[in-house]
Amino acid sequence: MIKTVVLFFLLLSSLQAISLDEIIDISLAKNPSLESINARIEASKRSVKIANQFSNPELLISKNTLDASQAMSKSLISFKQKIPFYNKRDTNKKIALAENALLNEKLNAAKTILVAKIKNEAYTIWKLKELYKIIDEYVTLTKQNINLYETYTSINENQHMGIMKAELSLSDLQIQKSVLRAKISAAYAQLSYLAAFRIENLDIALKMGTKPNLQTLQKSLTQNPDIKIKDKELLKQTAKLKMADINNYPDINLIAGYAYRENFDNYFTFGAGLSLPIYGTEDDKEEKARSLVLSALSQKVDTQISVNATLKSYYAQMLSSYEIYHIIEDDALPQVAHMFELSNSSISVGSDLFKYIDVLFQKFDLEQKSIKAIANYNLAQAKIAQLKGEIK
Repeated sequence: MIKTVVLFFLLLSSLQAISLDEIIDISLAKNPSLESINARIEASKRSVKIANQFSNPELLISKNTLDASQAMSKSLISFKQKIPFYNKRDTNKKIALAENALLNEKLNAAKTILVAKIKNEAYTIWKLKELYKIIDEYVTLTKQNINLYETYTSINENQHMGIMKAELSLSDLQIQKSVLRAKISAAYAQLSYLAAFRIENLDIALKMGTKPNLQTLQKSLTQNPDIKIKDKELLKQTAKLKMADINNYPDINLIAGYAYRENFDNYFTFGAGLSLPIYGTEDDKEEKARSLVLSALSQKVDTQISVNATLKSYYAQMLSSYEIYHIIEDDALPQVAHMFELSNSSISVGSDLFKYIDVLFQKFDLEQKSIKAIANYNLAQAKIAQLKGEIK
């Protein structure tokens, strides 16, 4: 059923624009890197079952070379079964369960990383397409005003220089368009790679969000994938420490045998055996396991510090982008728009085209920065969503 849905979306995506949510859903269902982790999780489930089982019994058959007339002549069949010390099988199962839980957390972490990378490329495509769109608008606008200037004014040397500057600006805009086309193509290729299927047209619209709050963002880190992985690693090492402690107590080998004698009575034998931990190996292994628990605990603390520091970095990027956007939209662009209107209206009376082009490209530069601020805000937000463990 899942494969059918995926194939349907792939067919649909080749016919029309596809949304970011659809890309994420398809990618999470069929990405090869996630499939490899899923396979390891399935293998780990078998390990859990194996961990709770007894060791295979041993069957031994032997015969000596004495004559059958001798009482010691016999054929012996014996059976040996290791019986683990109390709670050893349960502890071994806990280690396997901890490993399984760790793999599941790694799968979730891989999903959040994949989603964040997909968002990064999608937001980059939006930014590049928006920049391309406004360049197109300014190309058209500049051409119109050159024509208007040539129509309504007499051409002297200074005015001719103004027209040449405008035409050079047009050339620069065409160069920028060529560069953007290459970047858009590369971004689509990278997005297709991450999504594991071809994407040619992305349907996406971004806008500036609300002002970020650091305290609110910090409270949302309880599901951070890296911290959860360290939690599971700590649980696994703790289970291994318990197993190392139990291994100080030897397992018991139960032995039963049956002896066949041709000219004498047959008989059964029973016995028990155990290893003697007299060389201190088990104690050394226990100390090693205890050190690994302390190491896992330290790594968890270090990860928490690192995650908080990373969050502050992304928060600063979000806040800066938010402030830049509102400086441009609320303050700078209204002023430039007024200057632009004055310069535009003065062309018909022979005003200097140099000044008009300067004002025009000041507005163009501000609009580019506004687009980049929106993209950077959303990129930082996507990275914070990764820290929060989100896969949407």
